[in-house]
Amino acid sequence: MRFDVLTLFPEIFTGYLGESLLNKAIGKELVQAHVHNLRDWANDKHNRVDDRPFGGGPGMVIRVQPVVEAIEKIQTEGEQPGRLILLSPQGRTLDQPLVEEFAQESRLTMICGRYEGFDQRVIDLLQPEEISLGDFILNGGEVAAMAIIDTVIRLIPGVLGDEQSAVDDSFSEGNRLLEFPQYTRPREYRGLSVPEVLLGGNHQEILTWRKQQSLEKTKARRADLLDQQSDDADQNRR
Repeated sequence: MRFDVLTLFPEIFTGYLGESLLNKAIGKELVQAHVHNLRDWANDKHNRVDDRPFGGGPGMVIRVQPVVEAIEKIQTEGEQPGRLILLSPQGRTLDQPLVEEFAQESRLTMICGRYEGFDQRVIDLLQPEEISLGDFILNGGEVAAMAIIDTVIRLIPGVLGDEQSAVDDSFSEGNRLLEFPQYTRPREYRGLSVPEVLLGGNHQEILTWRKQQSLEKTKARRADLLDQQSDDADQNRR
């Protein structure tokens, strides 16, 4: 899997790319990550990539020329152009089924916005998929790009020590509900003990308990997920 990120602040990714599972995945050549500085495609002596909006208003808007020309060049660097994503609060909300879809791709190219966003012609010309983390505003798309990378690499074979954990996580393919509670040593701490069913070694009982705990937690915290499962089941029966 290859990730390309176009950003005004490439230094933000320096520490991120050198840590934890992502760094190990890069080291094992399971993942490639390329960060591109948008200013490299500026066409004036001051390396400006933004300007005041026509019609007035606060802030600055990222110009169309550097973004379009950067993406056109970046897309020629791999065997195929890849799936193009623009991080935007106006986009489709990222969820686990979409992450699973992204993980089937060989390449994702992400455009990180700043300021008041992009000249609309960036979207009109490049036709990217607009993706959002949720109904809130970030200072820029870099954190959102990191979130997509983090979620996708977990589904790439060989990245996790135990690939089953990615199947059983909350919202995931094997469990669209919230995950059951987890425990480890010590067995008792400040009056709170590990449930006995987890200590007995009966795997069927443990499985039943975990399913029930997952259902109860989802009912209490995210009942909408149960409604979604019901809707999906109805669709499958039609």
